[in-house]
Amino acid sequence: MIKREAKNALFDAFASIAKSLGSGRRVEILDLLANGERSVEGVAEGLALSVANASQHLQKLRAAGLVESRREGTSILYRLASGEVVDFLRDLMTLAARQLPEIEDLAAAYLGDRGALEPLTAEQLARRLRERKDIVLLDVRPEAEFAAGHIPGAVSVPVGELGKRLKEIPRGRDVVAYCRGPYCAFAHEAVRILTRRGYRARRLEGGLPDWAAAGLPVDEGAPD
Repeated sequence: MIKREAKNALFDAFASIAKSLGSGRRVEILDLLANGERSVEGVAEGLALSVANASQHLQKLRAAGLVESRREGTSILYRLASGEVVDFLRDLMTLAARQLPEIEDLAAAYLGDRGALEPLTAEQLARRLRERKDIVLLDVRPEAEFAAGHIPGAVSVPVGELGKRLKEIPRGRDVVAYCRGPYCAFAHEAVRILTRRGYRARRLEGGLPDWAAAGLPVDEGAPD
């Protein structure tokens, strides 16, 4: 009986991680925090939630050990507890995409047709950056995420500003856009805008967290 109770407690503890992800908003919060620290207000804004609702989700994730917090002045900032949480998040997404047929349709409804966007893997991009100096690399996430971490040599052009900043992007050069991860719409939209305007544009498969998880270099600092 004692062994049975101990085993129940052990496996219930394993299940607590899954229980903490009982809302899609919490999975989305992990995806957001993989790109840098956020305050409760920042999380609320990023997910279009009330501050109270965002706080409740963060407390459940913290109780499960998936996120940590620290105080900075009067603000509480949240971050992922470790790089292993990013690995767990990507494994979860990959498993869902393999096991649930509806994932592809849901992703297409959100991201649009991805067939013509021809992504580069992190390894392919790293090799091309080493071999060629004529690639224009665009980080199309919000500037705060760029400041928290970006691929060396990338230029910060949030997707909402891309249309009015096209003159800054040289023509006749290959352009690669990246954002938060495989289900982030920013890079998809950026590539569509660029190709409609005659640029040779591709997107990075995955995003900055996947690049970092592959052991590739990451710089920090606000855009020039």
